[in-house]
Amino acid sequence: MELKAYFQSYENYFWEWKTDEDVPGDSGYHDHNLISVPGVGPIAYRHYVMEILKELQPQGWPPFGALLMILYAMQDGYVDFAGPLRRTADFYSMGNFEFNAEKEIEFLEKIKALPAVYKQKQNRIVLLQTLFKHAHYRISPGSAALNLKIYSKRPQELSASAEKQHAGPSILNRDLNALDLNEAFPTVQSIAEAMKGFIEPELDDEVGQQETTTETDKNFIKELTEDPKTFQVGSLVKRIWSGLKIPMRHLSPGQQPIGGISDMTNKGDFNRMLLSEFAHEDEVFMNRVANNEALYIQREIPPEENIFERVILIDTSLRNWGTPKVLAFASAIAVIKHPKAHSECKVFALGQTVIPISLDHLEGVIENLNQVSPVLEVSEALDRFFEKQHTEKDIEVFFITHQENMMDEKVQRIVHQNRDRLKFLVTTSSDGEINFYKHHKGARKHIQKIKLPLQELWAHPPRQKHSAGDSNARRTDLPQNYPILFPAPINKMAQFLYEGEFFILSSKKQLLKTYLSDNYYDRHSYDYYKTYHGCEVLFENISVKPRGQFALAKNRQQHFILCQYQPDKKLISKLNLNTKEYSEQNLTGMNIPSSYELIYFGKSFYLHHPENPAYYKINIDGNISLEAITGKDKTIEKNNTKAEAEVAKLNGSGLRIINNFHTIGINGYENLVISGNELYSASENTLTFSKNKFDLKIFAEQHKNKFTFPDGSEIITDHRGMLIFRSSNKGIEEFFIPSTASGFLSLSTHTEFGGSEYYLPEHALLKVKTMDEMCERFLKAFIEQILNYGA
Repeated sequence: MELKAYFQSYENYFWEWKTDEDVPGDSGYHDHNLISVPGVGPIAYRHYVMEILKELQPQGWPPFGALLMILYAMQDGYVDFAGPLRRTADFYSMGNFEFNAEKEIEFLEKIKALPAVYKQKQNRIVLLQTLFKHAHYRISPGSAALNLKIYSKRPQELSASAEKQHAGPSILNRDLNALDLNEAFPTVQSIAEAMKGFIEPELDDEVGQQETTTETDKNFIKELTEDPKTFQVGSLVKRIWSGLKIPMRHLSPGQQPIGGISDMTNKGDFNRMLLSEFAHEDEVFMNRVANNEALYIQREIPPEENIFERVILIDTSLRNWGTPKVLAFASAIAVIKHPKAHSECKVFALGQTVIPISLDHLEGVIENLNQVSPVLEVSEALDRFFEKQHTEKDIEVFFITHQENMMDEKVQRIVHQNRDRLKFLVTTSSDGEINFYKHHKGARKHIQKIKLPLQELWAHPPRQKHSAGDSNARRTDLPQNYPILFPAPINKMAQFLYEGEFFILSSKKQLLKTYLSDNYYDRHSYDYYKTYHGCEVLFENISVKPRGQFALAKNRQQHFILCQYQPDKKLISKLNLNTKEYSEQNLTGMNIPSSYELIYFGKSFYLHHPENPAYYKINIDGNISLEAITGKDKTIEKNNTKAEAEVAKLNGSGLRIINNFHTIGINGYENLVISGNELYSASENTLTFSKNKFDLKIFAEQHKNKFTFPDGSEIITDHRGMLIFRSSNKGIEEFFIPSTASGFLSLSTHTEFGGSEYYLPEHALLKVKTMDEMCERFLKAFIEQILNYGA
């Protein structure tokens, strides 16, 4: 099965291709990067699905729809596969074909109920391999490998698959058949049993939640470092590891000979036999060996590992607040997650009472960093721990506190009384110094001092975490147009002149309307834009392939008709942009030279060449048809030459648009920064973007195409080239600024406009103001509202 057929989407089906403009596609192809359940929610991004298919290639690919439903059922949280499957089955039940999806829904419920451990990491692949090992309608490994190779070279071919077709009974039957696995896996447990022996060892029998491997610990430390709330703790752990001299395991002496008679035995290897034994006669020697009378040096028995339960006590009193507390938690995590640490470890927070806490997960660290007790010192809690809660002797206790607390007499007394069980004492200070002490034979010995360069380690905190990759987040709806025009795109498929009006077919498959003018308000600041203007969107998501030649016209109903000519495929087609009606005609056999061009003139489309008397007339209304005409018409050529000259005026009208939105914030100069571009006024009555050179001090949190500041103010991004500003102060009216990387910008509300006339609509009713006034009233007020929050 070829690539297009495998990924083909269908009308009224339980899945479809979509485009998430906020997430860049893989392989340089950004369209159709998301697979979704219509009306319900996303299944997965294309890149993720392709990685899954790479893993499944050696076994062969199952039907694509079946694979998607299994991936969907493996998701956490709310999933609705029953509704879409039933609707699809009802839609395609006709004639002799009666579909019922209840068995498939029953099996997907088993996948949903499967413990999470079987649906994580590499086990996810094992699960898919197990389920589809003997599935019907599988694609052979060879065909799968060929499809992967084609996709890697030409990912844009998926655009053809995204154009929905009628499925037909055979397509739905293929997917449902591959999902009917109840006979092979009658219960949830049967699926788990089939996977046994193939899943990752650390996840086998659901013990993977313990996360005890070194690699997991490193990932945990990385997770701490990347989260703004735990960055200070996480950034210190590896530095503490590099100097930590605490023994991570303890060896008992075992049976270790120390010399003399106790060092002899009558059993052993010949290489351990005493040299004096070889001095005997052969007969005597053999007799002594046979009767176990020969003497050997006793083999040393390896020391045995004593398993202690390690307990860490963290002081959360007022004296240990701030930087010392961060050092305390970092020290505790460094001991718990040390690559050589294998013993069990419990952690308690000492305050007014003894509180067990967990530092194994990010959420636990964030929660417990906020633990604070109103007491000045924790002697009572420490005493209670040893006397009432933990009287056993096989524990190894760490007590982490501020160095000033060790000057308190009560704390000193409790520590001294329990020095045989309190093996290690760790003290911290505000300047980043950590001291380790060990109690040995009743005496306290200083082991080491670690001085952490806090200023260096904390110099570059992470940015606010974004949730752009959250497939469950909903994209904020956008209007088709705004009070101001969009910037004209640089990349275009075609440009048209129709009845004196200019149109652009963009590479994003939009039909845009624009205009040219020599009337402008500010000849000094905006001279560059004296003729060019932006665009308004007429149609989006036009189902057209980016190839060949195009012409545009209107039919009798004033519907826009887009005609496309593909000489290499000998295909002429026509699309009604208002009704989506489509018709095409294959021109094979008509012997039309490849040099012929598609044009519009006098209520018809034409294929013609200026030096050839024969041309072809193409109707605008009704289904497409061609009429061959002989005899040169000079009027057509004259009109076409004039139209081409007029359309050429649009050349150079495009602007570079900022549309890859990833980070928005306010820098040290109190200017807005949009994806690395600073929004500022370079001179009087101007507003422009330039590359930001300053650190951000306030970040907005991203939810798809919405960025929210701490005070609640929002910036909504439109990849077509527009920013929407909504302040938490309702006294500041909603306003709009184009996201153009070059040239002067404009700022507009629904009633007022300031800035470059390039963005002013041709028949606008907006009141024109100076840019300085608009910036002062809206943009500056928007930023000040954010800066004043919490001040």
